[in-house]
Amino acid sequence: MENDEDLETLGEKLYDLIHPRYAEMTPKLTGMLLELPASVVSQMLCDEALLSKALERALTALTSPNNSEPASHTDDAASASSDSLGEQLYDLIQLYNTGQTQKITGMLLEQKKEAVLQLLSDQTLLEEQVKMALKTLQEQGDDVTDVSDSSDREDVEAIGETLFSFVHQLDPAHCADITGMLLEMDSGTLQQILSDRSMLEVAVQRAKSALEGALKHTAMAE
Repeated sequence: MENDEDLETLGEKLYDLIHPRYAEMTPKLTGMLLELPASVVSQMLCDEALLSKALERALTALTSPNNSEPASHTDDAASASSDSLGEQLYDLIQLYNTGQTQKITGMLLEQKKEAVLQLLSDQTLLEEQVKMALKTLQEQGDDVTDVSDSSDREDVEAIGETLFSFVHQLDPAHCADITGMLLEMDSGTLQQILSDRSMLEVAVQRAKSALEGALKHTAMAE
């Protein structure tokens, strides 16, 4: 009962914030945002930028051509693209302020699509997996010997050059952008990718999909 009351209170506050912006669509938008974890909704009430981003996503979903026929939330989620799932997952993980949002998002996206969808709808499960991923990253960090900043830069440059040559073979048109995205990963993962052709191909494909998604989003915004 207490959870129901909390949800009702969040809904009322959310409604009051959305109504001045989208009066006619307030009930629908409020309902969509209330499907997110309560902690995320609470954060939106305090973070106008986060609320605006969530409203943009909800509006995009409502005005999407694929939304012309009524469909359940599950159906909508099942048809979501990998780009969209990644963006939603990134936004939720960012709320935990781990400082490793991009890496953790990438790790969790390695799971099957159904598992990722479950993470988006189950706050407890997401929190557990974020903690596990963060612990893994910290353990990997402990295994790496401390080196100077200059050595780090030299290592990154060497890895970047090798990575660029491999990526260029797979996607010449976007090799620079994709290489830059992959270099955001930790050095251990990069070394593994460089030694495993299949992992490299998967990583390049994911980066390419994310890049294309970002370009589409920019084009739509313009």
